[in-house]
Amino acid sequence: MKSPENRYVNDLRRFSFGQKQSQSIRGIIVPVGLSLLFLALVAVFVGGAHTGLGEETLLIVIAAVIGGYMALNIGANDVANNMGPAVGGRVLTVFGAIVIAAICETAGALLAGGDVVKTVSKGIIAPGGDVSVVEFRYLMLSALLAAGLWINLATILSAPVSTTHSIVGGVLGAGIAAAGVGLVNWGTMAAIAASWVISPVFGAIVAALLLYFIKVKILNVPDRLSAAHRWVPVLIGLMGAAFAAYMAMKGLKKIWKPSMIEVFLFAVASFAASYFLSRPYITSRVAKLENRKKDIYRLFDLPLIIGTALLSFAHGANDVANAVGPLAAIVSTIGEQTEIASKVSIPLWVMVVGAFGIALGLGLFGPKLIAVVGEKITRLNSPRAYCVALSAAVTVLIATTLGLPVSSTHIAVGAVFGVGFLREFSENPNRKKLRPGHRLNATSEEAFASRSLRSKRRLVRRRFVLSIAAAWVITVPASAILAATIYFALQLL
Repeated sequence: MKSPENRYVNDLRRFSFGQKQSQSIRGIIVPVGLSLLFLALVAVFVGGAHTGLGEETLLIVIAAVIGGYMALNIGANDVANNMGPAVGGRVLTVFGAIVIAAICETAGALLAGGDVVKTVSKGIIAPGGDVSVVEFRYLMLSALLAAGLWINLATILSAPVSTTHSIVGGVLGAGIAAAGVGLVNWGTMAAIAASWVISPVFGAIVAALLLYFIKVKILNVPDRLSAAHRWVPVLIGLMGAAFAAYMAMKGLKKIWKPSMIEVFLFAVASFAASYFLSRPYITSRVAKLENRKKDIYRLFDLPLIIGTALLSFAHGANDVANAVGPLAAIVSTIGEQTEIASKVSIPLWVMVVGAFGIALGLGLFGPKLIAVVGEKITRLNSPRAYCVALSAAVTVLIATTLGLPVSSTHIAVGAVFGVGFLREFSENPNRKKLRPGHRLNATSEEAFASRSLRSKRRLVRRRFVLSIAAAWVITVPASAILAATIYFALQLL
């Protein structure tokens, strides 16, 4: 017979378990409920604005809802790759990262997302006489829904997959299902595929070079405070120049179309302004710090926050295409009964659905993958996270300038690996220090080498290389097969 004390303890355990289960259920029901409310509002708004189109109104509403669903999943999965380094570096809280990302993602999508939307919606396939307008609409609907479903599954499984891969695979699979391999623009596909390889490598190299520069010039010198006072404003200036160049070429194109010389001069002026404005801030911070690495790390908090905001802006400009590119393509066919328009006109409401859907998806579902990207691959601090963020931002900006729908997942994860592998190359933590005059025998030398190798490998978790690579490889064929299946199902309705 149980004593009263044991019964009391068991009751407390059952009560605690019940509370945890209740919180877990609420953690699922509330985000899903708010997501459904968002999609319902999209349906009501779009349906009310297009009541005069007759039967095509239903098509637009369905496409808009699926586009909003895709945007929610992009926010839940892809944006986490951008915010993870700042959270993993303990510079931003999850809530702070979500607020910054939501604002900057929305601004980037609305101000600078148009050209990339055209690339996704019209560049991957080249519809002509082999596909009718109706078939083209079904094709885009299938691609959008397949990509959304695949990313949703990946998010549930805590897998940071590429949303760009998902939508490109969806368009590819549905296009082949509609009219065979001849419908696909293989030249554009080859360029996109090349960017998938180049992006993570370039991101890793840039991040590693930035971290190496910081180590050599700031962290590993005797007088770190003087070095930081000299070089941190330069790094902030470089970030300001990159952001200014992007805004001149993309964000301000509706009111200003500068030449390349003007862009260069604008970037140089922004570098100078950022440099001189940041010097007083760095001077005041340095005066309060000691000559220790941990104190120097704090100087990178503000540059990291700026870099994160820059990356989010660029991601919004680039990856809004994944949510609303096919939607824009469908809208462009409204009223066209015999042919598909050669140019896509992007209505403002289409961009708004994508922008706000991404922001909402990040807020509701993003924290889970933010923790995965920021903490699971390698240990980050403020300087390392800064290098990851700035490297990813520069790579995304270049890709957006070229109109290529590259994978921000590849870029961000590649940059994290670049930082981690540089640490393995330049550091040997936990090495056993030898006493003066002490010599190793052959056995101890082998044990020492093995211990050193293991300690280096701990800096980058190797198992994530295989899991992430598998997710990248699987995404395109999986979304393509799913899209083709959905397309065939629509044909039977």
